[in-house]
Amino acid sequence: MKINRRNLPLDQFIEFALYNKVTGYYMKKNPFGKEGDFITAPNITRLFSEIIAIWVVTFWKSIGSPKKFNLLEFGAGNGEMMKVVIETLKNFPECFLNCNFQIHEKSELLKKQQQLNLKSEKITWVEDIKINNSYPTIFLANEFFDALPIKQFFKKKEGWVERFVHLKEKKKAEFKNQPTDIKNIEQNLNFVISKDQEIIEYSPDSFEYLKNVCNLIIKNDGGILIIDYGYLNFKMHETLQAIRNHKHSNILEDIGDSDITYNINFNLFKKFIYQFNDLNSIISNQKKFLTSMGIVQRAEIISKNIPFSKKSDLFYRIRRLIDEKQMGELFKVMLIKKKKNKFKTGFEID
Repeated sequence: MKINRRNLPLDQFIEFALYNKVTGYYMKKNPFGKEGDFITAPNITRLFSEIIAIWVVTFWKSIGSPKKFNLLEFGAGNGEMMKVVIETLKNFPECFLNCNFQIHEKSELLKKQQQLNLKSEKITWVEDIKINNSYPTIFLANEFFDALPIKQFFKKKEGWVERFVHLKEKKKAEFKNQPTDIKNIEQNLNFVISKDQEIIEYSPDSFEYLKNVCNLIIKNDGGILIIDYGYLNFKMHETLQAIRNHKHSNILEDIGDSDITYNINFNLFKKFIYQFNDLNSIISNQKKFLTSMGIVQRAEIISKNIPFSKKSDLFYRIRRLIDEKQMGELFKVMLIKKKKNKFKTGFEID
């Protein structure tokens, strides 16, 4: 996409800013860790990824312990989560030996880093998730959907408008609104999103991924575990933000040098799933999910024979993940699966 286009819908602007092959944020730098712009849960402590691996084993059993299945991670970052998941699953040989490990990654730069980090493991990188084998698939999406481009709409007296970005030069950009027919958009989406709303935020790419994943679950069995920034309110609000050097920055400045993200309305995801009669979803927050899966007890076990300073550091990291004022409440955990599968591990706590 060339930068000299005058008016880009917001999602196309974000696609350009994040994924342009030359100047895109995710295409030219590693955004993770202290040197990057943000730190994800797998990089805070490996216990997070170990818990995900244990959850995978229990879910695999709930779909009948299939002799062959795919474990596919969306947007695997630097590969750290997949690395620890594989190491942990080796302790469950029946599950490990039956598993095809797969990654779907949009960024060629991150894909290369994943391949370096995971070079000793047998992993396939998948371009198109629809062109795959017919095995059941367990999908993992940790901080994947919040990085997909979104559209924004605002309700005005005269009707709905869509947000565009007026982009003349790289360093000169401003928001513009253009009138839109929200009914046409809802017709394309196949469900109503505007009722009782003043602001709409949604990602067309997210719905496309969810549609493909849901169809694959219906066809081949499996499920998807989504862990991401988000909220459950029926009312949508504006959550678009840019992050640079672990701080908020201006979305229209530092284009290609800042991460652009948003908070997912999980209520909207849930509404989208209603279209698939054979599927349902359950939602919790990260604190409830991780504590239900025993992350605190696991930390206590492994900290028995380590120095006090390391023990303090471990529990400081665990607290970052589960404290309600940090990631515990801000992050939601959603499982989409077949209705006939009554699996609830990790979601039992009210």
